[in-house]
Amino acid sequence: MNTLGNLIWFIFGGIIIAIEYFIASLLLMITIVGIPFGLQTIKLGLLALWPFGRTTVQHQTSSGCLSTVMNIIWILIGGVWISLSHLVFGILLAITIIGIPFARQHFKLAGLALTPFGREIVPVK
Repeated sequence: MNTLGNLIWFIFGGIIIAIEYFIASLLLMITIVGIPFGLQTIKLGLLALWPFGRTTVQHQTSSGCLSTVMNIIWILIGGVWISLSHLVFGILLAITIIGIPFARQHFKLAGLALTPFGREIVPVK
């Protein structure tokens, strides 16, 4: 079922979302300061390609408060807008019964888009 969901997701917009994330990551990586943010948009893009069967969990490393500070900067720079766009698409897709699984993926991406630092993408068990 995950393969079918990923294939439908990929054809009907997942590739476009992923390309947007990858272009944004390339633009962010132009400067040294933007490299950590570019790496996070790559993480978002990879999850946007194949979201079914994968989830995010808190990373269990001791990075101190660095991930918290980076998440705050991320939210202020543009993370809230990315998250809101995923929320809007999720709400629109949740109107129909057929769109509910895809809405759930947008809600998952919205959570990751709001605070990507300190999170890791793992397969669902």
